[in-house]
Amino acid sequence: MKILVDADACPAKDIIEDVAKKNNVPVKMYCDLNHVLNSDYSTVEYVDSGFQSVDMSLINDTRKGDIVVSQDYGVAAMALGKGAYAISPKGYIYDDSNIDKLLFERHISSKVRRSGGRTCNPKKRTKKDDCRLEENLLKLI
Repeated sequence: MKILVDADACPAKDIIEDVAKKNNVPVKMYCDLNHVLNSDYSTVEYVDSGFQSVDMSLINDTRKGDIVVSQDYGVAAMALGKGAYAISPKGYIYDDSNIDKLLFERHISSKVRRSGGRTCNPKKRTKKDDCRLEENLLKLI
């Protein structure tokens, strides 16, 4: 098992590394060349800065039993399809019972935005999100 992180916009890298370190699980963080990541624990994988290049590299390296951390429902769906676990940076676990609904909501929101409508912005990260992430990462490990 390893933890693969879509790290371009992941605000919880420290929490992920702390949990992984305590449980001796390797972490690989993926980001494009426009970002700089430093880590004493994780391996950092830099990929070209193309459309979905980080997502595709991460999914290509995902194996059954791995944990994928991403806020992208599409990445989560592909990870689940490969037999991996998927969790958001806010600690919500994606699974077969909720991923279809999340993908559908993303589709509807996209249609609304394309037609000139507005959708809600994501809520700000809270301490509760940090606790949920730590607790659910431990559960998946």
